[in-house]
Amino acid sequence: MFRAIQEVSADEIFLFRTLTWVRRGGRSGPESILNAPSGKPLLDVALRTSFMKLAEEPDREIVLGTLVAAPQGTRLKKDPTPDDFKALHAPGFALAAMNFRLEYAANGETVLTTETRVSATDASVRKKFGAYWRVIYPGSALIRVMWLRAIRHRAELMPR
Repeated sequence: MFRAIQEVSADEIFLFRTLTWVRRGGRSGPESILNAPSGKPLLDVALRTSFMKLAEEPDREIVLGTLVAAPQGTRLKKDPTPDDFKALHAPGFALAAMNFRLEYAANGETVLTTETRVSATDASVRKKFGAYWRVIYPGSALIRVMWLRAIRHRAELMPR
């Protein structure tokens, strides 16, 4: 199932393209998780564009992170590390982390979960991000549910 997490594409996620198009305001743009090319694994697109791998426990969990808000004019290191990401505490930033985690049950079943957490470094950014999140949450939550279903579907088609 971990391979399915890594290989599922935007094309396999029901309503993904519609909801990300709405999120982009109908505008095109550079390749990103919101504008993923056809047939490419979505996690690869994320890692190539705006996300970094924060942690991975093979066959169990992957954690990605991205900067979702920064003060205007901010210049970050060319190749930031997970430690740089975790150490970012200056005012004006909001950091997001998302994961996919597998739990193996005693009866042979596998439970796949995903979670997103956002940390704002000050009250002003927390308030702005909170307003933004209230608007995008319904679509984001639907995408995440459909993403889990696409992973399950792909995993069920894979040879054991």
